[in-house]
Amino acid sequence: MVSEVQRIAHRGGAQLAPENTLAAFRQALALPVDAVELDVQMSRDGHLIVFHDATVERLTDGRGNMLDLDFAYLRSLNAAAHFPGGWPEPQRIPTLREVLDLIGGQRRVWIEIKPSRRGSVYGRYPGIVEAVVDELQRADMLDQAVVISFDWYLLPEVKRRAPQLETGAILSEDIWDPQAGQALDTLVEQVRELGCGWLDVEEALFLPHLPALVHSYGLKLGVWTVNTAERLRELAASDVDALTSDQPTLFTALL
Repeated sequence: MVSEVQRIAHRGGAQLAPENTLAAFRQALALPVDAVELDVQMSRDGHLIVFHDATVERLTDGRGNMLDLDFAYLRSLNAAAHFPGGWPEPQRIPTLREVLDLIGGQRRVWIEIKPSRRGSVYGRYPGIVEAVVDELQRADMLDQAVVISFDWYLLPEVKRRAPQLETGAILSEDIWDPQAGQALDTLVEQVRELGCGWLDVEEALFLPHLPALVHSYGLKLGVWTVNTAERLRELAASDVDALTSDQPTLFTALL
């Protein structure tokens, strides 16, 4: 039923406020959402920060790759510097702890653990899984969180450290090409074997039979990023379990 769909504000509502900032998350708390989604990276000196890109140029007034930047420099940047139309006041890049302290007890949180990236080379921040789980434990939010990633093979480590935490594998066109002949049921089986409870699928990959297939493996299905009211209604009626949007005001279409 439509009423059972989990409504998720993507990066706090990336089209309504500077993404992944406390301003965005505060705004999301006033909207008809069940959860907020955020991205976690790690500074060179080991601090968990809430930020999407591996480099800071697109969103801030700074320069450089996360692998090279210390926390103090990252905190000096304005994460609202390039928000379309401008933003009335500067926004610092928040820490994961700050966001959890803001959201805790009010909404669920979907945490995407990002890979490091330099050019076309991807990696994994040392200790990032342990650090994320520790922050969720400190905030007493292990039962209010879903940890997701494109790096599927870190998700079993999340479950080992906190078996009660829900995890989800993100599926994009970069990972699965329906035209390439890879069997979708084989892919869903792999997600289940990794201990995940969720498959989080890019909207362009949604197929009408996907909800039934995912549910037959005991998993839940999320779809991202859906930014029109009409499409939100269509997908909500198709038996998906979660919908993620950059414009969480559109969730009023599901009420």
